[in-house]
Order: sequence, then C-alpha cells, then structure tokens
Amino acid sequence: MLYVCRDDRPMSKPSVELTEAEWSVIKAVWETEPCTAPAVQERLFKPTGWHYSTVRTLMDRMVAKGVLTAKKAGKLTIYQSAVTRAQAQSGELFYALKHAFNGALTPMVQCLLDSKDLNTAELAELESLIKAKKKSAKK
Repeated sequence: MLYVCRDDRPMSKPSVELTEAEWSVIKAVWETEPCTAPAVQERLFKPTGWHYSTVRTLMDRMVAKGVLTAKKAGKLTIYQSAVTRAQAQSGELFYALKHAFNGALTPMVQCLLDSKDLNTAELAELESLIKAKKKSAKK
C-alpha cells in the first residue's frame, strides 16, 4: 500500500517510530545539526536531567535504527538526522492510526476534531485540504 505525503509525491509506508526519549533527541539534533553528543546532552540536561552516557546511548541506538547518521571526525562523533521532521511526524501519525484506530482514518479525524477547539481559519484550511484531495483523486 502506498501513502502520499502533502506534496503529492508517492512514498512507501513510513517506518519511523520514535520513543518519547528519541523525540527529545531528534528535536535537539534538528535544531543544531551537525552536532555532537555532548552538545545534545547540554541542550537536553535542563529539561530531562540526562547525563552524557544516556544521550550517547540513545544517539547510538538511533544510528542503528537509521534515524541518525554518525561520522567520526578525529575523536569526535558528528551526528546528523537521517529522517526529516515530516517523515518522523508521518511515522508517528501512522502508528497512532494503526494502533489506536485500527487503521480507520475517519474516527481518528473525528477524535481530533472533538478534542480540540478549532478556529474558523483552521477549519477553513482543513476544508481546503479536503477539497484539494478530492480534486486530485478525480484525476
């Protein structure tokens, strides 16, 4: 089954599923890449209390998962993201769709609509997205 991302390029089903800790790390990496584990640890210490070894272990696991890349530069390891923010968000969304809603999109959207007060502009944007999708589906 193929899914289509917002810019209408076909893409295979996203396989990026991140833990809460990995989300913290990837966000810090996106903000500072290319970066080192000590730089990420410094950025995350205040909100998480994580020490270097925790961050380094997480980052190395994320490299093994294919979420980060690592390159040696002398004694330092330089990390960069291997996934975009959109890929990570898609993975998270499809995970919730699959597990919480048994793959049924309509109940998921209804739940989101019921749980958040949307203003007129947000509703208009959603309507516009649906109209555009209907138009492209007719082709």
